[in-house]
Amino acid sequence: MLNFKTYLEEAAGKGLTIFDIDETMFITKAKVHVVKNGKVIKKLDNQEFNTYKKKPDEDYDFGEFKNAEIFNKTSTPIARMINKVKAILKNATKSGSKVIIVTARPDFDNKKIFLDTFKKQGIDIDKIYVERAGNLGSGPAADNKKVIFKKYLDQKIYKRIRLFDDAMSNLKMFTSLKKEYPNVSFEAFLAKHNGSVKKIRWRITYVNLWK
Repeated sequence: MLNFKTYLEEAAGKGLTIFDIDETMFITKAKVHVVKNGKVIKKLDNQEFNTYKKKPDEDYDFGEFKNAEIFNKTSTPIARMINKVKAILKNATKSGSKVIIVTARPDFDNKKIFLDTFKKQGIDIDKIYVERAGNLGSGPAADNKKVIFKKYLDQKIYKRIRLFDDAMSNLKMFTSLKKEYPNVSFEAFLAKHNGSVKKIRWRITYVNLWK
């Protein structure tokens, strides 16, 4: 079993590390509203939204997901994951690698308040670009995130790419990209609410890390 320090050393090099936000870095309260005929018929939390199949006569209301004040005031940081983010960012800066965030959310209504949420936890967010998959449309979160992942992979500068996410649908999509990019090393990590992670093997088995 690898400890966290050993993993950081092994991961050094030209790589890209991707973190999700909701239920990965923070436990969040915002809901996506499903609207039909002008009425809210469902309220989806982050994990429900990741797997929800929207019907043709339904629309999404991302009002809460866009609200930076709600995010800032009601989100609970997952301390162990926050520490991983800071350690990986520090290591990436030394090795020439890159760290980004890819969230299913669209743009927030107040960028400063949104970024301050990370700064309060000691994260140097100015060194992390935040990709907002929600800006790409109302399709499944995994499909929108896939577009962003491929944008970075198509740059052909990263030999290793790893993803920390709480949604299995996103992780499965991510690992499936190995077929299109056989020369890139893919590492997928299922994030838990207590900050621990499980590494997903290609045959969808798991290895506990950093307990």
